[in-house]
Amino acid sequence: MSCANLMKPERYKNLQWVLIFLLVFSLPLIIGVSTGMGYIKIPFLEVFNLIFNKLFTHTDINNINTVVVIDVRLPRILTAAIVGGGLAVSGVVFQAILLNPLADPYTLGVSTGAAFGASLAILFTIITGTVFSVSLFAFICAVLTLFFVIYLSSGSGGISSNNLILSGIIVSAILSAGISFIKYIADEQVSLIIFWLMGSFSAATWADVILTSAFVFIGFIISVFYSRDLNLMAMGEKSASSLGVNTKQVTIILLITASMVAAICVSVSGIIGFIGLLVPHIIRSVTGPDNRKLLPLSFLTGAIILLSADTITRAVLPVEIPIGVLTALIGGPFFCYVFKKQHMAKRGF
Repeated sequence: MSCANLMKPERYKNLQWVLIFLLVFSLPLIIGVSTGMGYIKIPFLEVFNLIFNKLFTHTDINNINTVVVIDVRLPRILTAAIVGGGLAVSGVVFQAILLNPLADPYTLGVSTGAAFGASLAILFTIITGTVFSVSLFAFICAVLTLFFVIYLSSGSGGISSNNLILSGIIVSAILSAGISFIKYIADEQVSLIIFWLMGSFSAATWADVILTSAFVFIGFIISVFYSRDLNLMAMGEKSASSLGVNTKQVTIILLITASMVAAICVSVSGIIGFIGLLVPHIIRSVTGPDNRKLLPLSFLTGAIILLSADTITRAVLPVEIPIGVLTALIGGPFFCYVFKKQHMAKRGF
């Protein structure tokens, strides 16, 4: 064995540590920079000074910058970061369970279920004049969609990844037709539904920060706890079972966990595509398939990417565009690349 081959694992390990350091350092830095950007420019150091005073000294400084940072920008920025991390973690889990590199929170119809629920809430609000909670309807319908997909795909032999994917596609198609019908009924006010479906953090509040952080944190902890089992399941169901992994139980637990995380993220942000697909592939190219490293690094990367995209739409572009549009423009070509690469690999090229 040559010296070059001996040094490869060490270089690989060093690259991982560099990536960890960069991500951990970059996230708070980007949060601070993003908070200072916007119509009212606030210096970087003043942003951290305002946050520090609010958290530790409890100094009540009633000026415009405090209101802008604490009450307006920070809830939106933190929600975007948490949602990005949650969608990335959800994508890692779906890809590991389904053994499909193209799997993401859309695969099982969870995101489409949330969109259907949100569309219903907006339609009921339009018709009755009573305000219905869009986030609550989106979350409930996403959860119901998950359980229906699991029910539809289950059989005497248990749940297979192929059945789950096929069931998700079928249910998503039905729900998409339902969303189109709701748009038709909404008539002139259909723009309200379309705007939500394109995704936005403009209405994020501290309640959204607390809600999403609680669900995403719990889902992240559960996913990391079962990360070793996910690694073993990648070798095949029989191999994993022989090593003591209850594959059916782990599959159900992680499916529900990842779907719950995706559901709560989508319910507060609208439809934001490709984060769950894009981020795991980026990190996997550096860390390899080890889910113990893939999960935390994907969370940080997802948070940084979605926060950066939201900052661009909010503070850089002359007109704010829905965040889902920007992520689709970035993620769409990458999806095509991954799909083509997998297709060529199967043909032996």
